[in-house]
Amino acid sequence: MLEKLLIANRGEIAVRIISACRELGIRTLAVYSQADEDSLHVHLADEAICIGDGPADGSYLRMDRILAAAELGNVDAIHPGYGFLSENAKFAEQCRACGIAFVGPGADVIARLGDKARARDAALRAKVPVLPGSDGPVERAEDGLRQARRVGFPILLKAVSGGGGKGMRLVRCADEFFREFAIAQVEAEKNFGDGRIYFEKFLGEPRHIEFQILADGHGHVLHLGERDCSIQRRYQKLIEEAPSPALDASLRRKMGEAAVRLAKSCSYQSAGTVEFLLDRDGKFYFMEMNTRIQVEHGVTEMVTGIDLVQWQLRIAAGERLDLEQKDVRMSGHAVECRINAEDPSNSFAPQPGTISLWYLPGGPGIRIDSHAYGGYRIPHHYDSLLGKIIAIGRDRTSALRKMESALAAAVVQGIHTTIPYLREIFADQIFQSGHFATNFLEKFSTRHGADLGQERRQL
Repeated sequence: MLEKLLIANRGEIAVRIISACRELGIRTLAVYSQADEDSLHVHLADEAICIGDGPADGSYLRMDRILAAAELGNVDAIHPGYGFLSENAKFAEQCRACGIAFVGPGADVIARLGDKARARDAALRAKVPVLPGSDGPVERAEDGLRQARRVGFPILLKAVSGGGGKGMRLVRCADEFFREFAIAQVEAEKNFGDGRIYFEKFLGEPRHIEFQILADGHGHVLHLGERDCSIQRRYQKLIEEAPSPALDASLRRKMGEAAVRLAKSCSYQSAGTVEFLLDRDGKFYFMEMNTRIQVEHGVTEMVTGIDLVQWQLRIAAGERLDLEQKDVRMSGHAVECRINAEDPSNSFAPQPGTISLWYLPGGPGIRIDSHAYGGYRIPHHYDSLLGKIIAIGRDRTSALRKMESALAAAVVQGIHTTIPYLREIFADQIFQSGHFATNFLEKFSTRHGADLGQERRQL
């Protein structure tokens, strides 16, 4: 087992990793920016080193400073969390070149799956269904238009190195292609330093279903069931649940087998997530594979009883999975709400500032993952996520009721959060029915008058 770990991240995921390390007897080294001096992970870790100023490009994205802290702290491994450098192949390679274990897959696998066009090709080779689309990245707009006419409109342009909805443009007809292609290229270059674009057939009103993968370094791969992530705003997930209300046992088996097949074909190692779109006819299509722990990993842990972060660490230390696919069982139903420092009444404007009072209720069937506390100053440099509430019940109805109760009892003062908005969603009859797609919030805004940004949705 590892003896000492550097956590190359911040916020709630850093706190979560520290908790997993404590249970495994691993010492922790936190790195932090000047803006995060009062962050909870700094106080909970065994040691902490400041690596730069507030903006991420001066701290959490500085590979040199993180590796210098790792050498100074004499660590065995680095856990990248999610975001920042978690899917950066160069960082993974540099860690291993320094003799430090990177908690995640190999650099070559990260590079292959991080390139959305190459990941699509990998899915095709593994006989995983994909949507019709371009023949790899589109070099010239004229070639793209010719291919788009062959596939048929509408199509969705995507950045090859993209994520989070950036560099994505819906093209409804040929007349829009050149304009939207140019905009997508600019967005991709600005956000990812890579202006390459590919496209896929646009799928109307899909569900977003992702399968959790665990794979050790000895060729053993299994899945831990699915999460339904269809409740999204501007391509960002708000609510996740497991299992999905849309899957039966047969479809779950087919999608799970496809996810495992893809992971095996890539010689995947560590925790990972294979994401699919599911249409109304029960047909599923590969979307992408995330080579890191997900924000929403907790719902899978709640229904399976398997600690994903601990297994990431154990796999990084060379351990074999002691589970077979038949041993994985989902018991009950879990639902997660992301609590963000945003003002829903003001176009979801970020809310940096000081939390004067912070109370999220616990109790049977409730889990809180958060780095926030009363008196905490929220920096303006980073993502607005403050934490997550996860509720588990014997079935979906029970889990939703537990979550409604937890949201009603939550008290956060000093800033605005998304808690009131989440309560409105949980009171919505369509959400309660489980019959929704990724455009749920677009329709919800029409019914309730919320400012949600009236964009079509497909990740």
